[in-house]
Amino acid sequence: MNITISGITGFVGVNLSNYFTKSKSPITGVSRKSGTSKQMAYNDLDATFLNTQNALIHLAGKAHDLKKTAEEKDYFEANTELTKKVFKQFLESNCEVFVYLSSVKAVADTVEGILTEETQPIPKTAYGKSKLAAEKHLLSQEPSKGKRVYILRPCMIHGPNNKGNLNLLYDFVKKGIPYPFGKYQNQRSFLSVENLCFVIKELIENKEIPSGVYNISDDQALSTNELVETMGEVLQKPVRILKIPKLLVRGVSKIGDLLPLPVNSERLQKLTENYVVSNRKI
Repeated sequence: MNITISGITGFVGVNLSNYFTKSKSPITGVSRKSGTSKQMAYNDLDATFLNTQNALIHLAGKAHDLKKTAEEKDYFEANTELTKKVFKQFLESNCEVFVYLSSVKAVADTVEGILTEETQPIPKTAYGKSKLAAEKHLLSQEPSKGKRVYILRPCMIHGPNNKGNLNLLYDFVKKGIPYPFGKYQNQRSFLSVENLCFVIKELIENKEIPSGVYNISDDQALSTNELVETMGEVLQKPVRILKIPKLLVRGVSKIGDLLPLPVNSERLQKLTENYVVSNRKI
């Protein structure tokens, strides 16, 4: 299988490239600038090249801006307009499979109960809105016969070289710092990057799987307390989980919104919220 991956230098892109390389599938990467013979720029991606490819996996986009310096238009340019451009080249080519990496955040920032593909999308952030706009564009197009289009909505992805709040949590455990949010009894879905790679490979190879939108998550949801304990086992470090009153925790997190503390309101929400995602459809 000849496979093209956009955003190949990112966290998922690197892991996915390594995954396919193990199965000896020829990979071509697409990024802002062309590099080796195995990597091209977006401006060089066209239908002529895609005629030689079996699948196009579109990972590129703008993730959450933790420093909050990006403008809304930046998200729509990277997540919506670029997707439209890449998808147009796919439609004009003989390439058979298009996989778009969206996000559960295209549906909801908070979840009551369990998130399914039938949940009505109401994204709140520019990131989520731009991902949903890209999804709507893909679904509004009519691919020619023989083409398959998959929109994947992963939850929080973990694996080698991941970034974000999981690393903060891991550093807490590694340094022996007590975890202070034991009062929060939440349930949250996660996704191993290798499970994501497995699903993408199956979608490309199995023509019986119909086009459509699919949530992607690991089978088991975990509480953050369970996650901390698991990290401690892996690191062979004793773990202390403190049950500090929630009122005090929220007060400290609000101070973190103003001062450079390890925890602020957004990180507290990410670490303690309920966000359970169903993978039953896939």
